[in-house]
Amino acid sequence: MVAATEHDSEKPTREYDFTQQDFESVKKLIYDRAGISLSSSKKNMVYSRLSRRLRANGLNSFREYLGFLNKGGREEWEEFTNALTTNLTAFFREEHHFPILERHVDQRKNKSKIQIWCSAASTGEEPYSIAMAVVNAFKSFTPPVQILATDIDTNVLETAQQGIYGMERLEKLPNEKLKNFFLKGSGVNIGFARVRPELRNMITFRQLNLLNDGWPIRGPFDVIFCRNVMIYFDKPTQYQILKKFAPLLANDGLLFAGHSESFHHAADLFTLREKTVYELVKNTGE
Repeated sequence: MVAATEHDSEKPTREYDFTQQDFESVKKLIYDRAGISLSSSKKNMVYSRLSRRLRANGLNSFREYLGFLNKGGREEWEEFTNALTTNLTAFFREEHHFPILERHVDQRKNKSKIQIWCSAASTGEEPYSIAMAVVNAFKSFTPPVQILATDIDTNVLETAQQGIYGMERLEKLPNEKLKNFFLKGSGVNIGFARVRPELRNMITFRQLNLLNDGWPIRGPFDVIFCRNVMIYFDKPTQYQILKKFAPLLANDGLLFAGHSESFHHAADLFTLREKTVYELVKNTGE
């Protein structure tokens, strides 16, 4: 009897054949559509997530699915993109950013309108955290702030728009925030909480692919959040996105990045102001 090697253990019996060529085709499609660079270590993840799409469409192989996808309409392309999009998020993730945000909007209290863009809204925890920080800064549930929250994934945007979360998603929030910003469910809704309508009214949710050539968005934004998104893109793609952010950000605006993201390769566009917080490079030639 031969002991199973690590290589053997990584090849479980699969419902569908999934060749290296299939994986390479998926890698190219998701890169072209969403800019996501998949490493070879993601092969099992891709198989697991896309197998559901084969079942949903009654298909028997990945080759058949890829052919169907290339002939298919917008709906299946959305499902394909949604399946391969990672949505890791939490309320007040990277908490050090929010006091900076509060100070920044506090300095703009004399403005008639403050605009904030959350460019990777996921299931809503980030834009609602931004809204809570803004309420704290203004000491008001009706501040002159508009928050645009976008994401490529239409499924997570639907969750975000509802603003309903299981209590386990809220367990790390202080009781004061739970009391001030959430309405706990009762009866059949026990175990869930909904964000207060005042927060929801501050936010506009829209689907947006950051790789699209034209963004139907108007600035200037006082703040742009683009956190833990760039890690899925290669450097040239990151630069192209940052190049499109720059004219949409106010001259004194802030760009918030994720903890493992650095924009040194875009030093002509942005300069570091605080930990993972960037501002526009000032044009001294003007």
